[in-house]
Amino acid sequence: MSTTSVFIGTDSGATTSKTCGITPDGKPITLQLAQSSTNSQLGTNAVVEGWVEGVERFLQENALHWDQIKGVGLAMPGPFQSYGVLDRTANLPAAFAGWDFLTDYKSALAKKAGRQIPVVTGNDGNYGGVAEAAAVRGGKKAGVILLAPGSGLGGAYINPEGLPLDGDTLAGMEAGHMPAPLHLLNLPAFACGCGRSWGCFEAYTSISGLAQFLAYLLPKHPGHELHSDAIPTKEKVLSLRTRAQEGDPLALEIFDFQAKALGIHVANLTMALDAEFVVIGGGLIDPHATTETFRERYLGGIRAAAHPWLFPVQQARIKILPASLGELSQAIGAALMALYNDHS
Repeated sequence: MSTTSVFIGTDSGATTSKTCGITPDGKPITLQLAQSSTNSQLGTNAVVEGWVEGVERFLQENALHWDQIKGVGLAMPGPFQSYGVLDRTANLPAAFAGWDFLTDYKSALAKKAGRQIPVVTGNDGNYGGVAEAAAVRGGKKAGVILLAPGSGLGGAYINPEGLPLDGDTLAGMEAGHMPAPLHLLNLPAFACGCGRSWGCFEAYTSISGLAQFLAYLLPKHPGHELHSDAIPTKEKVLSLRTRAQEGDPLALEIFDFQAKALGIHVANLTMALDAEFVVIGGGLIDPHATTETFRERYLGGIRAAAHPWLFPVQQARIKILPASLGELSQAIGAALMALYNDHS
């Protein structure tokens, strides 16, 4: 058997788990993820089996063996009751609260490998930030903020040593649920999926708030097709990205508001964390789903909204850039955390 070491990353999504691996120099073994079903509806044992299946598939697809694995990282959606113990999570069954998933995964890996394998775990958004930080700064030591608007707003801060800010209760950088300054946005308080109605940033920057944007701004556009009651609200919301890229004034106005809100949030977080790099993820900067013109407008709106609120030295230094790893980020970040925690 080969003695070349590898570090494995498991990204446990709500429906699909993704697995990848890196070499000891932090380089991905491949950019092709091994995917397996999370099967959360079948209980916790099925989820762990899916994680192990993903590792096995990745090893087979890349001519690797269990004896080469030196460490494993597991990216999990929070929140957590304690390290490795899940709390109530939105996209997993309520019965999973209190599940000691870390112990179960360690046991399953040990059984498969015939030995104990070190396993680290953390928030999936934080681990995605670890990978994006490594990609954007190269060998430079500098802080990195990640903001990833999707169905919600993911956030992470990665320090100059490459490690994420977890916080005392493992809920650090839940940046989506900080209140937005509504007087700067000139918008009403939108309700958030977290249950708060004060105007969380998530409601102004992600898919979760698009229906509220639509309800608020549609009256300004009489005669617009989206006034039709024949189109379901979900279909209206999901059409907005395409409409914006086709120049629809309503859709562009909505995403301009989202860019402004995200830019103000970039300034807030930069005041607190003073990072050189800000990485913007999510579907609105995905080159496979958006046009270059749209991405430039969106990122330009973020930069323009952030700039006035920064100190002069930050204005000159900060770099606001698109994410580059897409769906690879959380699995690669998990593998990197396994590497960073290897003290052998």
